[in-house]
Amino acid sequence: MREKSSVKVLVYSDDATMREQIIRSIGNSVADDLPSIEYIEAATWQGADVHVQEEHIDFMILDAEAPKLGGIGFGKKVRDEYVPDMPYLIVVARPQDEWLARTAKPNAVIVQPIKPAEIVEAVRSIMRAL
Repeated sequence: MREKSSVKVLVYSDDATMREQIIRSIGNSVADDLPSIEYIEAATWQGADVHVQEEHIDFMILDAEAPKLGGIGFGKKVRDEYVPDMPYLIVVARPQDEWLARTAKPNAVIVQPIKPAEIVEAVRSIMRAL
């Protein structure tokens, strides 16, 4: 990973509780040798889209269940229209939805309920690949 003091992580979900749970589960650091994490939250796909276009986002954590344009579609949109190699993780509500999420080729898929150790490991893996 390139030398940085922090990475910007976009957390997109219309559910404030879900965003809080994701952020709390991961915390501000996933390893001593990796930069700290600065979170940017978005409750709508339009808000998330503005953040991606106007800020340097290092990677995204997306809720597949968000209305209008869920995390699967939004992740694909970002890669198709803005950043072809944008790393992202998708959170799905049910194990049987994992196959659908994988069609968008995310870096990781996490199934609810969120297990802190699992999401931290996924984020750590993404950060090491940056």
